Amino acid sequence: MKKGKAIILMGMLILAPMAVFAQEESKNIVDLWGESAKTALGFFWKSGWAFVLGYMVSGAIQAFVPKKKLTSHMGQSNIKSVSLSTFFGSISSSCSFAALAAARSLFLKGAHFVSTVAFMFASTNLVIELGILIFIFLGWQFIVAEVIGGLILITISSILIKLTYPKKWIKEAREKVEEESAEEEDFDWKKRIKSKEGWFLVGKKFVMEWKMAWEDILIGFTIAGFVSVLVPQSFWEAIFLNGMQGELPDFVIRLENALVAPFVAAATFIGSMGNIPLATVLNENGILFAGLMGFIYSDLMVPPLVNMNRKYYGTRVAFYIAGIMYVSIVITALILNYNFDLLGVLPEGSRKVAEVTQFKIDYTFWFNIVFALFTALMLYFNFKTKEMDSGGGGHDHDHGDDGVSFKRIIVYAFALIVAVGLIIYLLF
Repeated sequence: MKKGKAIILMGMLILAPMAVFAQEESKNIVDLWGESAKTALGFFWKSGWAFVLGYMVSGAIQAFVPKKKLTSHMGQSNIKSVSLSTFFGSISSSCSFAALAAARSLFLKGAHFVSTVAFMFASTNLVIELGILIFIFLGWQFIVAEVIGGLILITISSILIKLTYPKKWIKEAREKVEEESAEEEDFDWKKRIKSKEGWFLVGKKFVMEWKMAWEDILIGFTIAGFVSVLVPQSFWEAIFLNGMQGELPDFVIRLENALVAPFVAAATFIGSMGNIPLATVLNENGILFAGLMGFIYSDLMVPPLVNMNRKYYGTRVAFYIAGIMYVSIVITALILNYNFDLLGVLPEGSRKVAEVTQFKIDYTFWFNIVFALFTALMLYFNFKTKEMDSGGGGHDHDHGDDGVSFKRIIVYAFALIVAVGLIIYLLF
């Protein structure tokens, strides 16, 4: 598994300089490196405050909402259980690894498999952090599509699972997860929200969220910055048949976009929060709405997450989940494309990456300053929690042991690439 990841990531790094010469031989590679690093940092700058706000809200919800009482109502595959799982997922962590760990916990506590999958989709597509990020980079149409499409996605996947339910596989998967058990604490949220310990716990949850997500965010934003500068539009046009309008029926092109987008998302190895900047790059290059939504919804299709499900439930169930997700994503992307087109709200223009990532004194500047102060407050709360040796309300999320150290090396390599690029940009 580690060797496979290494080959893919090395291939992506090798592709970058090749794309440079294919796009514009007259430009100096050093200049392009500097411009790419500046664009990557611009993505960070534009969304920094949004991450802080989103993780503060997520931390507060996790600290003050007693999850144990909710899980007892998720044991069926009916509308009530699926709806509750969807709501529960939407107020949970946006970290893809944390979402799968929480889903396993629900499944262990008796949640129906249909409700478990609904939770997975909701926790990576309907959380507030993702919504804010989509609004900043893509616009309001994509926010509406994300919410409506997320509900459609959950509905379709629930129907597909009911129609194809592999009882023997699911029974074996439940027996597998029952080998591990960890009781989740119960508490009185009214008492906790009035206590300083409760608010200190928000800071602890905030820090935990960052610890789980920062690697995927850094990798995703860096890839988006370099891809936006180095990869020519013709590359995306070839993959998504963007130049074939008039030669092929519109349905064929839309279907191809929806079918291919999940594989493009899987190839990036980026989680739910890190793929939005890259979706902005695809949007700028004219990818159809069906392809963009298919790409955004496919965060759980990346190999590390499929492998995580394999460890939790076994190989057959992991690929079964991936298959259900893929079919549901394609159908949902097509439904959104046709219905938005019918209503006349299909996004026609695109936000230019250069405009989104520019540095200037605007609301982003002031928001980043304000939320930097909130970050300091959350760090203080986290420090107080450690100091008091509270330990309440938090559980470690299993990111898996395979490839963790290798991933950290890749993260440091990406950080170094950006740092050197910024020096080049400032000096040259």
